[in-house]
Amino acid sequence: MDTKDIKLTQYSHGAGCGCKISPAILDKILHSSVAHQTDPRLLVGNDKRDDAAVLDLGNGTALISTTDFFMPIVDDAYDFGRIASANAISDVYAMGGKPVLAIAILGWPIDKLSAEVAQKVLEGSRAVCAQAGITLAGGHSIDCPEPVFGLAVSGMVNISELKQNSTATAGCRLYLTKALGVGILSTAQKKGLLLPDDAAIALESMTTLNKLGEVFGQMQGVRAMTDVTGFGLLGHLCEMCEGSGLRAEIEFDKIPVIASLPYYLNQKCFPGGTQRNWNSYGPKISVLTDQQKYILADPQTSGGLLVAVSEDFTLEFEQKLAELGYNLISFGQLKIQESGPVIEVV
Repeated sequence: MDTKDIKLTQYSHGAGCGCKISPAILDKILHSSVAHQTDPRLLVGNDKRDDAAVLDLGNGTALISTTDFFMPIVDDAYDFGRIASANAISDVYAMGGKPVLAIAILGWPIDKLSAEVAQKVLEGSRAVCAQAGITLAGGHSIDCPEPVFGLAVSGMVNISELKQNSTATAGCRLYLTKALGVGILSTAQKKGLLLPDDAAIALESMTTLNKLGEVFGQMQGVRAMTDVTGFGLLGHLCEMCEGSGLRAEIEFDKIPVIASLPYYLNQKCFPGGTQRNWNSYGPKISVLTDQQKYILADPQTSGGLLVAVSEDFTLEFEQKLAELGYNLISFGQLKIQESGPVIEVV
């Protein structure tokens, strides 16, 4: 069988970052009463719910270490490799760093899918790694019931340029570098309802590297940053707010979204991960319409960067974005925490 005839999404029960374990269950997994030794060199660990671990190298620079993998979100093997790789590399950019090396993580049902299909996945990965200026240097593979692919990625950052999701300050304006909705479109694809133009939009979004993160790392006015993936915009914004001791007021109509989403929502094309997300953090959010919930809690795969920018730096920030070919506007602001919802959507 030609590898182009293989539809990878038929071999997995989940898709992309929608496979993520819900935030509520993840909290239980990470919680432990067993004492663990702390490393004074560890600047960022899993206690901070950030995008990657960061280790101080003692010379003003730090090592960024991260891993991400999931089941197919598209049918084409080459594109699956590209998307999974862009998604994994994004965690380094979200810390303001520069990726330097990647190794592959491959789980493959060898009784169902040929080695040639897996080869296409790796070819897609190498292509994206080359765009990021890094080498896919090795990896590990296992025989697995469902296809799984991703990367472990190392990066470097000057400690003075390190960005975290918990360092925002009151008054910061919020920006998002990619439109929401790829989880909804991927569900439409699995149902056979995705229009060709929207398939191209989703693929371009998911394979576009978040290289802007390295640029933002050099901007002192960028106070906090994270990438929007499996927990949706609301989930990752909740992490930013709670980590920084703040709340957010956001304007739904100013949030970038893929234009055709209402068409697919009318056909009930929303992933199961949306409800899992909402069950975890819904009580922290103001009252929403169903459409707002389905969009704002939609699990993103290789989503954009959520950036908190000091209010007095917003003009300079937007001018820099314009120079780079981006026309972004702020969709909200962080404020001092008070009683009521962590995120107010208007």
